[in-house]
Amino acid sequence: MKASRVWIFAVVAVLGLLLLASASEAGKGFDDKEVRVGQFGPLTGPAAPWGAVLRGSALRFQLVNDEGGIHGRKIKYFMRDDQYNPAQTVTVIKELVENQDIFAIVGGVAGAGSIAAKDYLTKNKIIWIGPTASARELVFPQTPYLFCLTPLYEDEASIMTKYLVETEKMKKIALMYQNDSYGQAGLAGMRQRLAKYKMKAVAEIPVEPTERDLASHIMKIKNAGPEAVILWVAPTTAVISLKTAATIGFKPQWAGGTPLADYPMMHKISGGLWEGVINTSYVEPPDSSLPVVVKYREAQKKYMPEERWGLFFMGGLLVADPLIDALKKAGKKLSREAVLKQLNSAKNYKTIGPTINWSKNQHQGVDSAMIWKCGPGGKTMVMQGWTQNELATWKKK
Repeated sequence: MKASRVWIFAVVAVLGLLLLASASEAGKGFDDKEVRVGQFGPLTGPAAPWGAVLRGSALRFQLVNDEGGIHGRKIKYFMRDDQYNPAQTVTVIKELVENQDIFAIVGGVAGAGSIAAKDYLTKNKIIWIGPTASARELVFPQTPYLFCLTPLYEDEASIMTKYLVETEKMKKIALMYQNDSYGQAGLAGMRQRLAKYKMKAVAEIPVEPTERDLASHIMKIKNAGPEAVILWVAPTTAVISLKTAATIGFKPQWAGGTPLADYPMMHKISGGLWEGVINTSYVEPPDSSLPVVVKYREAQKKYMPEERWGLFFMGGLLVADPLIDALKKAGKKLSREAVLKQLNSAKNYKTIGPTINWSKNQHQGVDSAMIWKCGPGGKTMVMQGWTQNELATWKKK
């Protein structure tokens, strides 16, 4: 009987140690075999095309795992559909943190959803790299855990306006902007640049995201006589704008930001009207001959032939790259602190997007964009290489 009790106590002690070991792993986001990473975005619903970002990241992590992982650990990747709904974003983020015990978030599509998730992720000390919504509210005030690698919308708008004035020699510029933080950032960037030239827009027309009858808006813009019209709106609104303008013979130089730069898609849904439109972009062109772009493009053909190679899929690869690099440099003795140290010392880091410079006091890191033009059949034509917004006000923070 005494021996039996000793055996029972030994078993209980071992189980207790196992439970303690398991508990010590909880909340870390990794163990000896894997690092758990998540992303959210619209995999279904009206914004589903932007879900390509999530699948682009999946390809990047698959490549890492096929190469043996990072210091013996594979990336376990979770994609969650928030249907482009901020309330749903918060729900899926909580599930990733509390049920899946993720180490980090990469990407994250949509400004409102990302802003809704920021405080919760910060409170739980989850590293977050590369939200694809370039909203000022995401970076300022700065948190220790969120790192942005795309130019702010206001920087893109300023760079675009500079190109129209200095390269295209446009003197009369109008703007149609979405009446939310995204559109207002575009308005701020355009105004910032025009003020440098002592110019003002000939028209600034706000539009609600749900508006579909844009006839009066387009007529107001036409009557203002612009040579160029910048669209800081969603793709559906942009296409309706061009179709409405075509019915009244209004043919200015149209321009916009990265959200409107998926040329094969925009060319198709506009019935070819997108040809000639100028956009900013924060990735290299899809047909680039850069070795890293070629590598990823060939991997997409091999592993995900059902996907369309393009700007948004490339964006998913872009946002995953810095986390992979930081995990490698952090070494086998992994911790969030070790990865944060590497991210905070990223200097002149570049893969398929702009050059990134992060520091402990500056997590925006990017102020550059390219200028593209939609060619025949939705082909990407590079009009200007990486260009900084030298007027960027956030650099002074």
